[in-house]
Amino acid sequence: MENNFLSRVSAVQTELKAPKGRTNKFGGYKYRSCEDIMEAVKPLLAQHQLLLTVSDTLECICDRYYVHATATLWDTASEASLSNSAYARESEDKKGMDDSQITGTASSYARKYALNGLFCIDDTKDADTDEFAKEQAAAEQRKEYRCDDCGELIYPVKKRDGKPWDVKDMVSYANRRFGRQLCANCMKRVESEGT
Repeated sequence: MENNFLSRVSAVQTELKAPKGRTNKFGGYKYRSCEDIMEAVKPLLAQHQLLLTVSDTLECICDRYYVHATATLWDTASEASLSNSAYARESEDKKGMDDSQITGTASSYARKYALNGLFCIDDTKDADTDEFAKEQAAAEQRKEYRCDDCGELIYPVKKRDGKPWDVKDMVSYANRRFGRQLCANCMKRVESEGT
């Protein structure tokens, strides 16, 4: 039964999609909350006959309080379990929050990271999303190409007809013509040497 439990846990880890659907207005970044993860995982837990519990305790370490959160998956048939824990330190001062809100914020943060570890949630994008395609295109534009002969960065140049020749097209041309990526200077050199 234990192996069956672990295979069902693995299935949940593989199937779970918890995208960063919230935006931090102050920092302008995307994030997911503890509640987002729990909402996304509930149907999978029912499908795979698993139960999730999340709890936390306060621990004082070197005069600072930490929330120690534990997320545990239980097999409803065998009572086998698998847990992951995470810590978050209470802020000494958070403007506009009372003490209970500060503890609540640390609790949410610790619980989220306990869940991230338990369900193997990473920050990669799903390959079938528009966001993934945009990030891949942006990464390709930022990619630095180095000349295989001289080792220098390959920069865009103008072609003989005066039109711009971007780096990606240069690299593609050099690979087809010379069997390696070359900068403009090395392409000229290789053409003149006939090698």
